[in-house]
Amino acid sequence: MTTELKSDKKPHILIAPLDWGLGHATRCIPLIRALREKGMKVTVAAEGPIAQLIKDNFPEVPIVSLRGYRIRYSKRRWFFTLRIVIQIPKILLAIYREKRWLDRQVEKGTYDFIISDNRYGLYSTKIPSVILTHQLEVITGMGKLMDRWLRNIHYRFIGQFAACWIVDEEGENNLGGKLSHPDVLPSHSDYIGWLSQFGFQPGRVVPNLILILLSGPEPLRTLLEEKLLRQAVLLTDFRFVVVGGKVGGSIPQRLPDHITYHSYLAGAALAPTLRKAELVICRSGYSTLMDLTVLEKNALLIPTPGQSEQEYLGKRLSEKGICLTRKQEEIDLLKDIPLALTFSGFKSISLQKRPLQESKIIKTLKYYIDN
Repeated sequence: MTTELKSDKKPHILIAPLDWGLGHATRCIPLIRALREKGMKVTVAAEGPIAQLIKDNFPEVPIVSLRGYRIRYSKRRWFFTLRIVIQIPKILLAIYREKRWLDRQVEKGTYDFIISDNRYGLYSTKIPSVILTHQLEVITGMGKLMDRWLRNIHYRFIGQFAACWIVDEEGENNLGGKLSHPDVLPSHSDYIGWLSQFGFQPGRVVPNLILILLSGPEPLRTLLEEKLLRQAVLLTDFRFVVVGGKVGGSIPQRLPDHITYHSYLAGAALAPTLRKAELVICRSGYSTLMDLTVLEKNALLIPTPGQSEQEYLGKRLSEKGICLTRKQEEIDLLKDIPLALTFSGFKSISLQKRPLQESKIIKTLKYYIDN
């Protein structure tokens, strides 16, 4: 990590994570850290829990309020994708609004460079902008024709940016499978490696310590929490640490001594327990998988019902023998915890141990700013 930005000008960079869960924000953390270490000014555009997470990690980084897409989800698996499709007009309106907002900022000369994490309206023809994504191939669960049609739309949005940064490894040792390695790549795309809020520092594992990381859309997050807590109460041979994933959330009452509950833990506070846990029970969101990979953890994955991307990732990792995946309605901790511990874990993926490819990112910034 010795590459320096030689230009005399230290650019002001706007980073805007999507508001579909906290994962888009957590994977921006190493980007923010790397850019600030180079002396660049960084501002984050966000609202709500996303803004709070960034503030917890970087109290000194300015945050400007930018309305998110505010998607609503279904509690029923079969209606999950359909409800997203129904909200496409709402998404398009949000993209239009954020584009108008950015155009006003550009006219003021506020920013020199934009990094958009899956926010499709945050591109400009007047200053360089890149889009950050791990999902190029669209999986809807509604058939190949629908997938291909949506991918074409997706690629048109991506094509409006100066560059596309793919958050994965380029070769076979990758996390995303066909999501991040489609048969046709955008011509201006580049793989930048994994983005995790944690460094490549696996810790000493404590036997029988189980970490439950809750995340994702409501009401599915709460339904999973209630189910896991009911089962964990009976498993007194294990010590459970539960992180609710809700900033400012309430703590359930009358939990037994072998269960510790935190409504929310920022990265620095979460890291020690995550490193020590013998098993992590969590969703199969991509940012979570990157964290598990760099820390070489064993995991029991529970995809968000109806979220085809998570279901694909969970199934793929289970078939590769890396971790156990269970449907939310089928989870049985008494049987699943011992079985999950027989899988190889993410150490088998993390063999390369390559950090954020900071030099590639800095070179890209320098190229577009200088030209």
